[in-house]
Amino acid sequence: MVFKRRDKRSTMQVIADGVYPKGGWTRAFHYVKHRLRRLPGTPEFIARGVWAGVFTCFSPFYGLHFLIAAVIARLINGNLLAALLSTFFGNPLTYLPIGVASLQTGHFLLGTEFEAGDKQSLASKFANAGADLWHNLIALFTDAEADWHGLSVFYDEVFFPYLVGGVLPGIFCATICYYLTAPVIRAYQKRRAARFRKKVAKARAKAQIFAATNPPPEDDT
Repeated sequence: MVFKRRDKRSTMQVIADGVYPKGGWTRAFHYVKHRLRRLPGTPEFIARGVWAGVFTCFSPFYGLHFLIAAVIARLINGNLLAALLSTFFGNPLTYLPIGVASLQTGHFLLGTEFEAGDKQSLASKFANAGADLWHNLIALFTDAEADWHGLSVFYDEVFFPYLVGGVLPGIFCATICYYLTAPVIRAYQKRRAARFRKKVAKARAKAQIFAATNPPPEDDT
């Protein structure tokens, strides 16, 4: 395969690179920025893809962000690759503030309470939900009774408030990224087009000089 890695990574290396890339998050950021600027299409078309990717980071559907970003990009006529690249807006460095902002907004809109400092309680809700999932999976093949209490608490106090509350900060941050991305890409495309025209002009000038200094041989026939 043309794009297959020469050095095959282990499962632990893949997980470690997902948490902290080999070159650091700064290098990853510059790579994404470079790829976004070189995408084909109008600045608005690419920026709409960025909007879709950033907005998706505020949804609680972890593991499905690529799919959701692609669907939103298609709905708003945005660049698909820009949407996928922009999901890297959500990373281990930003997931905590994204989660806190989404949960706080969601509980506020729903009229419930959320304590950002209650880390043990939040962690226990995740743990209890995971335990319920595992227990209920086993219950499908045994005589054990399914228990949905932990999942119910997780849905009511974490997932649903996150889902509701992620909409407003998601729209806010995605819109800011849209208006920052469009002019940057427009300026880059103009500079790139100017450099291309300059290269074409130089090539034409060299061709004209060569033609003037090397006239074609006369036909004696």
